[in-house]
Amino acid sequence: MLDVLANKYRRRVLVALLEHNPQDDHNPQIPDDVTLGTGDLESLMISMRHTHLPKLEEAGFIEWDRETNVVRKGPQFEEIRPLLELMEAHADELPDDWL
Repeated sequence: MLDVLANKYRRRVLVALLEHNPQDDHNPQIPDDVTLGTGDLESLMISMRHTHLPKLEEAGFIEWDRETNVVRKGPQFEEIRPLLELMEAHADELPDDWL
């Protein structure tokens, strides 16, 4: 679990799934507080597609339809839920870019 949570973008995907299971969202959502410079969005989308989403899917925390780019809670999501809820509840105590 800690390996999966080592990256802020993977943490953000999982925390976003706590409140919302985006079954019908077809466009990737970038949190408002994430500042992206020129070219950074493309780089982020590439790393999400080739690194972060596959890692979350392999762990069973998400289900990801590569053709429609839809991400849903996976069969193992409930295993990580308590840790995600703890992080979300104490977000003000974590570093600024943690979530």
